[in-house]
Amino acid sequence: MKKKIKKLLIGTNNIGKLREIRSLIPKKIQTFSTLDFNLKSPKENGKTFKQNSIIKSKYFSKKTNLICLADDSGLEIDILNKKPGIYSARWAGKNKDFKIAIKKVFRKLSDKDKNWKKKTIKARFMCALSISYQNKNLVSVLGKVEGKISNKAKGKNGFGYDPIFIPNNQKKTFGQMSSSKKYRMDHRFKAFKKIKKFL
Repeated sequence: MKKKIKKLLIGTNNIGKLREIRSLIPKKIQTFSTLDFNLKSPKENGKTFKQNSIIKSKYFSKKTNLICLADDSGLEIDILNKKPGIYSARWAGKNKDFKIAIKKVFRKLSDKDKNWKKKTIKARFMCALSISYQNKNLVSVLGKVEGKISNKAKGKNGFGYDPIFIPNNQKKTFGQMSSSKKYRMDHRFKAFKKIKKFL
């Protein structure tokens, strides 16, 4: 990593993630996305966010011969034994419909505790970022933001589970916040602060 990175592949097909990561990367670095190469994601069979982000960054780097920054992130809900966790995207089904995933969260919370809406349901967003070149993982970091689950989906901004996550010391969900406010406090930003010295 002694040489400065001039070109970087962002290893995601998620438009929301791509937009957010691009906004964090220094403008002097030319960025590409996996959509530019029409690449599908590899099988994510890691046991942790970090393992899955390394699987993705190595896979996309080998496919394109570019240094790749890949993210694996998700929502952990304490009362649900930290689920959906690494399966956060999979709860949204094949079509990545997060309305389905959010309904599933609410259903599982109701199964666990019928009065959950009156309680504080602790949760956090986790984000692992990894930079790899070919088969070599160069760096991996973890970022997280603590908060709680909203008793109903609120806001049309953001993506994924943003409409049901209220970060600590805030009244609004990520889905209700402007992207610039969210980007400055979320899990991806916290992970990026740790990895930016390598860019």
